Amino acid sequence: MIDAIPFPNISPEIFSIQIGTFQFALRWYAMSYIVGILIAWWIGARMIRRPDLWPSNRPPMTREQIESLVTWMILGIVLGGRIGYVLFYQPGHYLRNPQEALMVWQGGMSFHGGLMGVVAGVVLFSRRHGVPLGSLADMLAITAAPGLFLGRVANFINAELWGRPTDAPWGVIFPGEAAQDCPGVQGPCARHPSQLYEAALEGLLLFAVVIILAHRGWLKRPFLLAGVFWIGYGAARMFVEMFRQADSQYITPDNPWGHVIRLGEAGLTMGQVLSLPVVAVGIVFVLLSRRRA
Repeated sequence: MIDAIPFPNISPEIFSIQIGTFQFALRWYAMSYIVGILIAWWIGARMIRRPDLWPSNRPPMTREQIESLVTWMILGIVLGGRIGYVLFYQPGHYLRNPQEALMVWQGGMSFHGGLMGVVAGVVLFSRRHGVPLGSLADMLAITAAPGLFLGRVANFINAELWGRPTDAPWGVIFPGEAAQDCPGVQGPCARHPSQLYEAALEGLLLFAVVIILAHRGWLKRPFLLAGVFWIGYGAARMFVEMFRQADSQYITPDNPWGHVIRLGEAGLTMGQVLSLPVVAVGIVFVLLSRRRA
């Protein structure tokens, strides 16, 4: 008898409606995006009610501008996340099947791509509305973590992006043939619930850090809190990658851990490679903030 936790019986769909040949289903993953954006909207609206937290005791934007920013963020998340997945993880497949690149409903989103999409949207929004870019970046650093938490929990419910095999007592037996394909393991294969590790670090812990620092005056120095967020996310992702199963296209018999950069027996996964620039940008933000101060 394996000492592990069976996967909970949770359907990826919250509900579905079928009328004739038309079927609509609301999935937990889509709901995580919706609720995450609404929470970000609510947090942003509350933060601008505290002028004393911002430089010169002036909030960087109005409530109406926050509502407009939400639209830009949605476009950045969806477009950037999909384009990033196509370019970073399966470029060969989508080069042969370009029509599938538009099939977002089939799954496949990259956080790093979504992050770049949001950055592009934020820069354009800042220029168009005259909002200080540093304070705008700090605002997003506060509002992003709850959405990350919900997204990773939804990944767990979907039984996707699971971790490497483990004999730890908190290992989870994920459903599906791919999850059970563990070389050298007899019987059910328990894996790290790496989605929940990421939810705890990228979502709960990082949100606690940035919200505490925000109320301790760190918003007074533009880009500082954004730098902390980028460093924190990149470091958390790189750490969890040590427990997360690499994407199947990178795994070979002589490279079972899916390292895209190999350093002898060790190496870096694609998630770690993409997180290095995130940490670097965070460090630049912190140095930029200190220099301005």
